[in-house]
Amino acid sequence: MKRKMPRLLLAAPASGSGKTLITCGILQALVNRGLKVASFKCGPDYIDPMFHGRVIGTKSRNLDTFFTDEETTRYLFLKNTEDCEIALAEGVMGYYDGLGGVCTQGSTYEVACVLDFPTVLIVPCRGASLSILATVRGFLDYRGDSHIRAVILNQISPMIYTQLKPLLEEELGVRVLGYVPKLDDLNLESRHLGLVLPGEIEELREKLNRLAGKLEETLDLDALLALAEESEELLADKPEIPTIFKPEHSAGINPDFGSRTAVEGNVHSCDTCSLRIAVAEDDAFCFTYLDNMELLREMGAELVPFSPLKDDCLPEHVSGLILSGGYPELHAKELSGNAAMRSTIRDALKSGMPCIAECGGFLYLHRELEGDDGNFYPMAGFLDARAYRTDRLGRFGYINLCAREDGLLGAAGTTLRGHEFHYWESERCGDTFHVKKPVGKREWDCVVGNEHLYAGFPHLFLWSNPEAAYSFLKKCEEYNRC
Repeated sequence: MKRKMPRLLLAAPASGSGKTLITCGILQALVNRGLKVASFKCGPDYIDPMFHGRVIGTKSRNLDTFFTDEETTRYLFLKNTEDCEIALAEGVMGYYDGLGGVCTQGSTYEVACVLDFPTVLIVPCRGASLSILATVRGFLDYRGDSHIRAVILNQISPMIYTQLKPLLEEELGVRVLGYVPKLDDLNLESRHLGLVLPGEIEELREKLNRLAGKLEETLDLDALLALAEESEELLADKPEIPTIFKPEHSAGINPDFGSRTAVEGNVHSCDTCSLRIAVAEDDAFCFTYLDNMELLREMGAELVPFSPLKDDCLPEHVSGLILSGGYPELHAKELSGNAAMRSTIRDALKSGMPCIAECGGFLYLHRELEGDDGNFYPMAGFLDARAYRTDRLGRFGYINLCAREDGLLGAAGTTLRGHEFHYWESERCGDTFHVKKPVGKREWDCVVGNEHLYAGFPHLFLWSNPEAAYSFLKKCEEYNRC
């Protein structure tokens, strides 16, 4: 696969610099101009891609050089931009901040290097003027191949901007693509935990359109598009992927996987495929890497969405189950009230139906779950344990997983990459996988598993080991034949 794809990466010196707000505003402005835009978020983030898909309407994915090697990262980028005119990526944390905060591996900068991204540094300017040049120079010079080609000055007055722009361009040789004034009335507070309720969408779209209109005034979007056009051609080979079935034709996954209506008829679309996998997909279970779903589909699976909140049974003729992460604790009362679905899922797992349950999905399988309101509610009851709230993040960040015994995702020794992020804890975290942090000495056992089950807090990125995804589908195929 070889293609010239106009692209830009928006980065910042640190979190809290305003890059998410500005990225959303630019995305909306490009969509308003009639461009077909692909958006990306660096790092293990579900919330921003979900927000981009639901509210802005872009095709949104993740870019993560810890999860995937350089070749696979380039392949996924090119694959996910095939039908687009421009790609815009948002960085994570500070530009050079990588694993453990002490190296550039897994950083936004590494993504820029692997994908040869022209990078725009968003510089927070509150309380500073000439010192801004020192900040920019530091980021330009810290690595000789910084990829930083331009800057946007954030939270700065028009007067100071007009004074600093020529200094930045003349002294540092970096393009200045405009500024963003302080915008107190255009924040995105409604993105609470990434949840977007149906009644909020129009209000958020109106707010983003106002933001886009403001950025059309203060940013040089034509120069930004011209910079994207300077991107070099990318080349990537398609990884070898084992298949259960080979569909005669393929259909991509709708970028708005958070909308059940949008998914139906788009994800499960292979006429020759008989391996149907039920995928939980609603406001309680919405943390799903779309690249994971596309990998399963490419291997021959038919992905069928269902709602543990609203439906009373699993879809017909399914041979496997995926319970993604999300917010079951915020919907504990409603999930508990759907006794028919809880019973259906418990019986399916008791019959040996293969199941991947990550984080929120893992919580749902417990006997009881403490809701966000402090009350305990009955859940599916497949795992005889309680899940409860804590006052801190128990385990956070990237992890390397290794299977301690044969199981659903492969033989003992099978490795995968993923991450954890959760305030809830379990009385039964399991011990079928051993986990190590990529930096430091911390390690632990986790995951309740066997030949038919993977249930634990780690979120998996299946492209880190496609054979694990294949093993899951093979177990589903065996169950289908029984």
